[in-house]
Amino acid sequence: MEQEKAHDLLKKKLKEKGLKVTKQRLLILQTLAEHRGMHLAAEEIFEMMKSGYPEMGLATVYRTLQLLYEIQLVDRINLDDGCIRYEIGHAFEGDSKHCHHHLICRTCGRIIPFEDDLLDELEEHIELSTGFHVLDHELKFYGQCRECSEASMRKENT
Repeated sequence: MEQEKAHDLLKKKLKEKGLKVTKQRLLILQTLAEHRGMHLAAEEIFEMMKSGYPEMGLATVYRTLQLLYEIQLVDRINLDDGCIRYEIGHAFEGDSKHCHHHLICRTCGRIIPFEDDLLDELEEHIELSTGFHVLDHELKFYGQCRECSEASMRKENT
């Protein structure tokens, strides 16, 4: 079912842009859909696909991810560590607007999606006060995940 949904949505989006559905585009989108909740670098996606599709090169993965990002089927997150990560896009989920944020542990590097979007009132305030219509936003919280925080407390208590 997931493959069928990915194929149908990809076909629709590419057709809207006058582009072809290719095996590479479909495989990369399916890989991201199958690893929902993970934030994968292009190299990680390439490694996941390499054994099953040895004809696909890393450059193809990069180009395809850029295209899928441009047509809003994948989202990307830059954690300011020199690595851009990708995840299945909110348009793929049927959402017209981004609706999750990221909690980033400064100790272990774990990225935790945070699904609650509490910024609707702020966006409305921005539009009313400035006339600026917010289309999307990205929010990252940096801190310490529960596991690292608990480990840190145990160290302090010993």
